[in-house]
Formats: sequence, C-alpha cells, structure tokens
Amino acid sequence: MKAVIQRVTKASVSVDGEIISSIGNGLCVLIGIKRDDTVEDIKYIVKKILNIKIFDDNNNKRWGASVMDKQYEILCISQFTLYHNLKGNRLDFHRAMSAQESEPFYNNFLAELCKNYKPDLVKDGKFGAMMEVDIQNNGPVTIEIESPIKSNESIQRNSNKILNA
Repeated sequence: MKAVIQRVTKASVSVDGEIISSIGNGLCVLIGIKRDDTVEDIKYIVKKILNIKIFDDNNNKRWGASVMDKQYEILCISQFTLYHNLKGNRLDFHRAMSAQESEPFYNNFLAELCKNYKPDLVKDGKFGAMMEVDIQNNGPVTIEIESPIKSNESIQRNSNKILNA
C-alpha cells in the first residue's frame, strides 16, 4: 500500500464539475492499493498518516506536529495509478489490486482512519470515478510512504489469517 501525502492549506475533489468533498488546512492523501496488500498494510499506512510530523508545532518548530496534533482535516483519494509499471512508454497496472477487490479494501482503509481519528475530519473522493483534485500545497511538502514489502511466506501467513478470521 502506498500513500502520497501532501500538506495543504485547502483541497477539494470534483466529479462531473461538482465539488463532492473539500478541506481547509490538512492533508491530501493519494492512496494506492497493491494486489497483495492486507489489513496490516492498512494499519501501517493509517498510523503513518496520522502521526507523521509534517506541520509546524504551536511554537513554530518545523516538523513538530502531526495532523492529529493540529486537529486538521484529511482528504483521501483512491489512485490505482500509483502502482504502475512502464513498459517502454505504455502504462501497465498489473501490480494494482483489481477494482472489485480494492473498493472494499479502500473502504476498510477509510474506516480504520476514522476509527483512529475524528470521522468528521476525514473526507474522500468517489471511488472509481474520474475526479478532478484541486490542491493548494503548503510548502510545498509532499511525502511518499509505502507499507513494508513482505516476503512471500509472511504474505501467505497474513492471507491465511484473514481467510480464517
């Protein structure tokens, strides 16, 4: 799982010319889901999004506060293109989770984010829609985070845990 996190003073997402979500100060987070991602990947990414020291603290100390410390908003946008490969000049997305699997997975990610933060401060786009994202990046600050790559053995263990739950 991958998150591209942008510190923003404002951000919005529109579908068919209509704004469906918007935030003020906070984070705009693009979320990519890979074929073999698990619940552990969700937990890792959520923890990082909420705790990364990306804002100035109340004493203007740089890199001293997280989105939770500041009680700012988060706008999440699903973006399968984060898991692309280039074959020459052609894009290939075989590493991305399929749309039918990734929509419930993405919804689980949002639920975990809301469970660990204030649900009214978490917004999102429209899964699978052609969206227009408008951001005012502050800094500019953009951070990319990816959940740790697991060995095939740990992937199988995690898959079995999920199936047996």
